[in-house]
Amino acid sequence: MSQVLHTPPPTATPGPPADDAAALAARYGLTVSGARPSLPAYVRQLWARRHFITAFATAKLTAQYSQAKLGQVWQVMTPLLNAAVYYFIFGILMGTKHGVPDYVPFLVTGVFVWTFTQSSIMAGTRAISGSLGLVRALHFPRASLPVSYCLQQLQQLLFSMCALVVILLCFGVPVSASWLLVIPALTLQFVFNAGVAMVMARMGAKTPDIAQLMPFLLRTWMYVSGVMWSIDRLLSNRDMPHWVLIALQSNPAAVYIDLMRFALIDSFHAHQLPPHVWALATGWALVAGVGGFIYFWKAEETYGRG
Repeated sequence: MSQVLHTPPPTATPGPPADDAAALAARYGLTVSGARPSLPAYVRQLWARRHFITAFATAKLTAQYSQAKLGQVWQVMTPLLNAAVYYFIFGILMGTKHGVPDYVPFLVTGVFVWTFTQSSIMAGTRAISGSLGLVRALHFPRASLPVSYCLQQLQQLLFSMCALVVILLCFGVPVSASWLLVIPALTLQFVFNAGVAMVMARMGAKTPDIAQLMPFLLRTWMYVSGVMWSIDRLLSNRDMPHWVLIALQSNPAAVYIDLMRFALIDSFHAHQLPPHVWALATGWALVAGVGGFIYFWKAEETYGRG
């Protein structure tokens, strides 16, 4: 008769307490993988990747029309064709060109500037969800992606500005010192676009279906931004509350469009701008830029997971 000896299983050696483990990690400079850095550290990391952001934006811009026979010509042709369609529908059929001096430069400027904002926000919405392979493979500040997409759209706008200058000159708009105002106006618009793009990038990373909804929202925003018509002239003779006019003029897209028109078109006068327009443009840029950056940073550790 055999006797089976039952030996108790060896007990696991308890690990160090959590406090001791945290102290040991801190002693040797270990940090949690993928943890969100502090806001100042995140800004420094983003600045350190500035060359990557520029190179990524340029590469995306170059590849955008690589399959088309006309190539980079579409960077200029696309907004010009949109402007031609809007001119026929709104300028001729609906008569919005009446009472608006230099309507063609007025319209083309509005279309180009609006396209910059529209394309930046649409690209930002897909910045994380459309780059999951890159996000999961490499460690870098994720804000680099929406910022680089906005920089790509800025580069495309600068190409389009060459065609815009030709149109202005062909329609008799003289070169003036006010054209230098394009630089601060575009800088403020870029900050605003990047901020909104970062907000949409975080929302799009969590809910990719937002990208399907954005074209409808952006189209509605375009129609109330005075791209094809003058807000000041259209509402001046209508029985509407004054706050409606103020709300339309304070619309950030309308603010940046009107600033560019004021800078480039000599028949677009200061009285057509909303009160304190530069303060308004700066305020929108700071609210969207700073607020969007912080909002995006707060979810840094969640991008590419799940």
